[in-house]
Amino acid sequence: QVQLVESGGGLVQAGGSLRLSCAVSGRTVSRWTMGWFRQAPGKERELVASITSGGSTYYADSVKGRFTISRDIAKNTVYLQMNSLKPEDTAVYYCRLGYTTTAWSNSWGQGTQVTVSS
Repeated sequence: QVQLVESGGGLVQAGGSLRLSCAVSGRTVSRWTMGWFRQAPGKERELVASITSGGSTYYADSVKGRFTISRDIAKNTVYLQMNSLKPEDTAVYYCRLGYTTTAWSNSWGQGTQVTVSS
């Protein structure tokens, strides 16, 4: 059974940084596409960043140059380093297991809240 557990969210001032972690059990992160999604109040959940099994990365335009997705295969964990945070980055962040960057499983974590104050 696959389990994804996010951590690392919190309250930060604009311009600050946070690193989110997604610990995965039941699947090997190096063999799957892993993604970070976010959902702000009143908005649809959106893909923020992803990393394929081959290590190719994708970033939404809104976070390009500020966020970095990475993985630690030994720890079976995926990270999202978020720098230069903006109030519009405020959302619940989720990690998700995928088959490809356009075909995602129904395996989600519980989410971690990120709040950026101005």
